[in-house]
Amino acid sequence: MRFTFAEKKLQVSEDVRAYAEKKLGKLDRLFKSEADASVTFSMERGRFIVEATIRAGGMIYRVTETTGDMYASIDSAAASIERQIRKNKTRLEKKLRDGAFEREIKPPVVVPDDEEDEEFNVVRTKRFSIKPMTVDEAILQMNLLEHEFFVFKNQDDEGRFAVVYKRNNGGYGLIESD
Repeated sequence: MRFTFAEKKLQVSEDVRAYAEKKLGKLDRLFKSEADASVTFSMERGRFIVEATIRAGGMIYRVTETTGDMYASIDSAAASIERQIRKNKTRLEKKLRDGAFEREIKPPVVVPDDEEDEEFNVVRTKRFSIKPMTVDEAILQMNLLEHEFFVFKNQDDEGRFAVVYKRNNGGYGLIESD
């Protein structure tokens, strides 16, 4: 597993980084291909926050844990992300087509916006590849990322672009293109 560490509002020792690498490195056995892990350490109001994101086989797993001790935050994050991986891997393997975990997607590329619109100020631009998937797989991916919506190519509808989103009153919505 390849690791990337980031720090916000504090400096962490090499011991803390090694501990995080040891704990999260154990999850590498759950993936068929090499995984990338991004770990962000931060502190807010005297509480230690660990944000862990693991990208492997086209899936993204993310968790944020906050405790009064950095080592406890790392332990909790590792346990939470392992539980999330096992739960969703089992669910996907049962419901989705074979090979759902073997595909790789290209990493997102950030493209700077040279032209600024006077009326609307675009603060950030992202580019990413959109892979074909079923609605169920898109909802699972949206939940794994903890996002409010997810854009994908609907495999069941001739590869048309679609968006799934969380509705305020519960459930999910689907927007499809013509």
